[in-house]
Amino acid sequence: MTTAREIMTPDVTCIGERETLADAGRKMADLDVGSLPICGEDNRLKGMLTDRDIVTKAVAQHRNPEEMTAGELAQGKPVTIGADDDVAEVLRTMASHKVRRLPVIDGHQLVGIVAVADVARALPDRPVGDLIDTLSR
Repeated sequence: MTTAREIMTPDVTCIGERETLADAGRKMADLDVGSLPICGEDNRLKGMLTDRDIVTKAVAQHRNPEEMTAGELAQGKPVTIGADDDVAEVLRTMASHKVRRLPVIDGHQLVGIVAVADVARALPDRPVGDLIDTLSR
């Protein structure tokens, strides 16, 4: 049984919930990524922030990314997967929540991210194709 821990990208960089969206944008550019987990001062995951969130919920709304914090965009309970959950559960969770990136949690600690690309590298074509089809609807 392959687990989330085996296919995840480890050493994930967070954006602090009190850091600005401008800070998040610079971090994304420096790391060449399109999303960052939002972490609280308690080191717990508060949500996920995407480059699209910055554009649609700040820039397009004429809000200043230098004044708006990442925590303002953290909504509800983040969708996560346990580090020792198997890849079948990863696929089910991604498909049912229509997410392309899934934070991996060990206890309450963020230990990595599983992205669709990680799944594609680890699994045969059929399950990956089914997942992408679900996410594209």
